[in-house]
Amino acid sequence: MRQLTVISGKGGTGKTTITAAFASLAKNAVVADCDVDAPDLHLLLSPDVQETIDFHGLKVARKREDRCTSCGVCRAHCTFNAIGEDLDIIADRCEGCGVCEFVCPEEAIDLVDRLSGHAYRSVMRFGPMAHARLDTGEESSGKLVTLVRNLARRTAMDVGADIVIIDGPPGIGCPVIASIAGVDLVLVVTEPTLSGSHDLERILGVAEHFGVPAVVCINRYDINQDISDRIATHCMERGLDVVGRLPYDNDAIRAMISRMTVTEYSEGTLSNEVRTMWERVRRMLG
Repeated sequence: MRQLTVISGKGGTGKTTITAAFASLAKNAVVADCDVDAPDLHLLLSPDVQETIDFHGLKVARKREDRCTSCGVCRAHCTFNAIGEDLDIIADRCEGCGVCEFVCPEEAIDLVDRLSGHAYRSVMRFGPMAHARLDTGEESSGKLVTLVRNLARRTAMDVGADIVIIDGPPGIGCPVIASIAGVDLVLVVTEPTLSGSHDLERILGVAEHFGVPAVVCINRYDINQDISDRIATHCMERGLDVVGRLPYDNDAIRAMISRMTVTEYSEGTLSNEVRTMWERVRRMLG
């Protein structure tokens, strides 16, 4: 079983559109949406949820009323103003740091699991899918990404899948690291803009740091041919393959509106280029 993660140094480069298209082209794959802060792969793949798993991120303080003497020591030491004047704990402000539990002379405060989101094991029209949603304002998204990847990996083992295709989050932070750690290949999707070129350099640095092989796709390459050429030259100098140069095409928007992948929607230039890129990536994965 091989693992491929599609990532980008910034949002809006088209990685989810490409991941969905790969899902439609792969013959025996499990798909995982690891952009847990803002998941949207399900909008194109319309999965049917088979199993829901609670995700517990940070801890939250809980007061034991039978022990509390209303001394106020906890409130005096809370940096996050998570304890009100009535000494009730405000869960939305609590960071689970444990100071209140430590200073309470009556041992009236405990740290308990906080429900921070949900992970899902689903089935969509191309096969199994693992995905999740982190609740608004919650942290520990890297842990939730790991949970989604574990779900996808176990599912792949159960059904005998050849590959796990992962839609990674944008940026270079903890969720991205959790989505690329230990995979066989990352496909970095960029765009020919100054910010796209800059963020490509950052995410390639992350992949290199963790020893993950990387290839590059320049999406909408024809909106600025000069920057596209500079990106391609830079990749060549670093020994990186540019496996795809996808043109700007309104079929991508029309397919999205129709809740279809670009390869399902049409047989146009964009669709054919995505198919060619998938074949290159598939061969690299062996």
